[in-house]
Amino acid sequence: MPKIEGPSLLQKRRKKIYFFVGCLAVSLLITWLINEPGFSDSQTYVLFLSFFSILLWLTEAIPPFAVAFFIMAFLVFALGNPNFNSAPEKIDQYVNTFSSSIIWLLLGGFFLARAMTKTKFDQQILRATLKLSGTKAKSVLAAFMLTAMVISMLMSNTAAAAMLVAAMMPLLANTGKSRISKALLMGISIATATGGMATIIGTPPNAFAAAILEKEGISIDFLGWMLYGLPIAILLTFAGWLVLVRRYLVKAEPVSIDFLESQEDSKLGVSSLERTLVLVVLIITLLLWLTSSLHNITSSAVSAVPIVLFTLTGIITADDVKSMPWDVLILIAGGMSLGVALESTGILEHYAQLIKSYNVNQWVLLFLFCFLVMVLSNVMSNVAACVIILPLGLSLLPDLQKEMAISVALSSSAAILLPVSTPPNAIVYGTGYCDVKDFQLGGLVIGVLGPLLAILWTVILSR
Repeated sequence: MPKIEGPSLLQKRRKKIYFFVGCLAVSLLITWLINEPGFSDSQTYVLFLSFFSILLWLTEAIPPFAVAFFIMAFLVFALGNPNFNSAPEKIDQYVNTFSSSIIWLLLGGFFLARAMTKTKFDQQILRATLKLSGTKAKSVLAAFMLTAMVISMLMSNTAAAAMLVAAMMPLLANTGKSRISKALLMGISIATATGGMATIIGTPPNAFAAAILEKEGISIDFLGWMLYGLPIAILLTFAGWLVLVRRYLVKAEPVSIDFLESQEDSKLGVSSLERTLVLVVLIITLLLWLTSSLHNITSSAVSAVPIVLFTLTGIITADDVKSMPWDVLILIAGGMSLGVALESTGILEHYAQLIKSYNVNQWVLLFLFCFLVMVLSNVMSNVAACVIILPLGLSLLPDLQKEMAISVALSSSAAILLPVSTPPNAIVYGTGYCDVKDFQLGGLVIGVLGPLLAILWTVILSR
């Protein structure tokens, strides 16, 4: 086996190196072609960095979080170094993104998600939901999708999908590669994506959009985001359920849920005190998030509740903290740094004025940005897609900044057309119970309805 894997691994590494060098060459060429005589050194550097980062995210020559690290390092090195920049800048703004309130809000969400998983609280929710659903195939699908949607509101959709797929494996083993199996797996794919739309911590693009708006002086708290995201999440989940029922479950037989009883007891190794504490902290944190307008404690400050209490009681240990998705926080911080650079150097304003000269209607631009970010998110990180679209959109649509940022972020979560579009899709496809074509119908429906509903609802609420 090592002899077989060795060359394969070496080929993958060479391929990534070729991609990296190719991205570098193409970025230098594009920068040379479109660079204007009036551009400053800082503008030229940021222009190159933008193209290089986009290409690296598209090709995945290096991990997305590594691109974010590169962005911050390049900005500090190139823009603040008098040996490379005729007008060196202050570099604090490019590294201070790590201290953004949105980063702390997400971190609080990570602690809640980790505590729920560690105490098997999420599995108990799943078991209780399915026991109430009965044995009708439509009801079982609805139960799984509702559970996936709710859990994805509070934790990573990747973690939610992994947990739910693991929980249903005994059922999938009994049904095989059948229509009910495909319906359940596609249901998880859809519901984990739509559930992430509902809260500001549900998916990284939401947090990134909130952070971008905050820099523009537009604040949106936990409850404020839910007013925009939750109705869309519910509608899209229901739409996905209808599509899957019509495609797979029109004449489906009753589903046995006896596998719930045969599974290992989810309470094994977890004390009732720990589960109670997690439930109490979860309720307190959610209530404080939802009522921030009453007590004036910011959502990011409320995140200290789970961070402090879970570490104080030992529910979250040092090893748990190390295993958290820090790469997501790095990716968001790096994306924010690139956005700051594009704005502070005047690159965005320059190209925004150029596009405005064509007199494109602002509503046409809003629709274009939302569908473009959805398309891009099918082939690259949805955070990276938002990093590309949002700063330009804010500059081009000064009268629709809130609507544009929220609708673009929500639209990026509607990208579920391919097995590689999202980690949950990859997890679902990796079970072997579904084919590539199974993603197409639901992906098209959500991909079209998502941006349309996002634009319509955000505009209605903002008026």
